[in-house]
Formats: sequence, C-alpha cells, structure tokens
Amino acid sequence: MSKLRQQLIQELVLRDCSPRTQEAYVSAVYQLAKYYRRSPDQISDHEIREYLLYLAQTRKLAASSRNQVTSALRFFYTNVLARPVDQVSRVLPRLRQAVKRPQVFAITELERLFTRGCPYPRDRAFLMTVYGAGLRLNEACHLKPEHLLSERCQIRIVEGKGKKDRYTLLSPRLLQELRSYWKWCRPKEWLFASSADPTKPMVDATAQRIFNKAVERAGLPDKGGIHSLRHSFATHLLEAGVEITLVQRMLGHSSLSTTATYLHVRQERLSQIGGPLELLKLSPLAQEEQR
Repeated sequence: MSKLRQQLIQELVLRDCSPRTQEAYVSAVYQLAKYYRRSPDQISDHEIREYLLYLAQTRKLAASSRNQVTSALRFFYTNVLARPVDQVSRVLPRLRQAVKRPQVFAITELERLFTRGCPYPRDRAFLMTVYGAGLRLNEACHLKPEHLLSERCQIRIVEGKGKKDRYTLLSPRLLQELRSYWKWCRPKEWLFASSADPTKPMVDATAQRIFNKAVERAGLPDKGGIHSLRHSFATHLLEAGVEITLVQRMLGHSSLSTTATYLHVRQERLSQIGGPLELLKLSPLAQEEQR
C-alpha cells in the first residue's frame, strides 16, 4: 500500500467515514492516478479539470457519479495534501443535479411482486421486510432476529445511514410473514444470512439480484431498483394519512424536506381528482352564442 493511500484511509477513519465511503474515495483517487499514470500529488490543477471533463464528455457519467468523484478528490487534496481549500473548491466545482421524483409501485403491483415474483420463502420475506418497514438495502441485509421487537410492533435499525439508530414499523402482517420464514429457514445470527457463509449477512449484490428476478417474474416495469420499495413505503403511508413527521422518523431522515419529496402525486391518484373547474356550476353556451 502506498504512503498516500494509507494517509487517505487514515483521514477517512479519523472522520468515522463508513467502509463504503472509504472504498469509494480510495477508488476515485486511484482512478485519477491511473488515468495520468502518475502519483496524485504530481497532478496539476489543470489536469484535474481535464479529468473531470473526460468523465463528463467521454465517459458520460451522471452528475451524481461525478459529484462523488469531486467529493473524494476534494477530501484527498484538502486533508491529505493540504492544498488550500479555496484552490481545491475552484478546481473541483460541485454540480447541480436534476431533481428526479421517486418512482413507486401501485398496491396491485406489489401484490404481484410478493406472490408471482417470490416463489421462495427467503426472497418473499426479505422483499416484504424492505417494503413493510421502509428499509434501505444495507439495513435490511444487516437485520438480526433480536432487532424484531414483536411486543412493541417495532424493528430496531442499528447504525443506519449516518450511523444512527432508529425504530420503524413492524406490522402484524410482516410479523406473520417473518414467523413463517423463521420456521422454514431457522436463521441464527443474521435474519437474512449469506448463502455462501451463514455467519455473514446477505451481501447487497445478492439482495439486489433477488429484487430484479422478482420484478422480472412478476412482469413489472423497472422502477429504479430495490430502493423503489422504500419509496413505495413512504408514499403509501403519506397517502393513507400518516403524519409526515412520523414517516420522517421511520425513514431516518434528518431533514423534513427530504421526506417531503414523497408528497409527489402519483398518476393513479391524479386520475381520481377532479380539476377546479368541476367546482363551478356552468351551463353550456347556446348555439346562437357560439356563432
């Protein structure tokens, strides 16, 4: 391991960054060095900007992906190489990302997903847990049986995003499904363990593959990956009249504005709403008036 890489990892550890953040930041710096075939401390400001243009114009990376690279390089050049913050900010600007509304499944689509799409007990229980509790993918993979507080109808999420603990919903229907799954599979340390090594949790790639196959079997449209189940959880609760602050706490959002994203109106709901003209009592024009 090079000295600079070691220093970068140490700085990330000191700031208590998650393993996934560490991996992403180290990879971004490595890719820059690989592109120029030189150590990153020997790459000029002009070359860094040219690299960002390459990612945008040649690689055609999305703004979110380029922002992640920008964040990684900002961190490296500021905290490891100690370049002035103003200089780094000027060389590595952040991008304004397009606002995209989350896509959600209709109730009838979810019924097909959990029946036709899930012929195996583990797959069905896992996807129903992600939707029924509004979990992030990694949170669902790291659930343990002791996190299910059946008497309180709650699931305890340990060290979710931002390393924050929280509680979310454990509905009677989900509890029934998980009890059936437990009788079938008898999970031990992890509620959803890795097939290759039961002492470890299910890996994210396996969970995403379970979802993709279920969507394919059910003949459903692509809604943007397994995270669409979390979007559906939030949207359906808000449509059912659950207070937005309660939904915010269950999702683990720090800002209410993040939860407010789910106040978007689905097309199915729009078709049920009459426009404001429906409130007016207007008679049609007579034929003579139309001439």
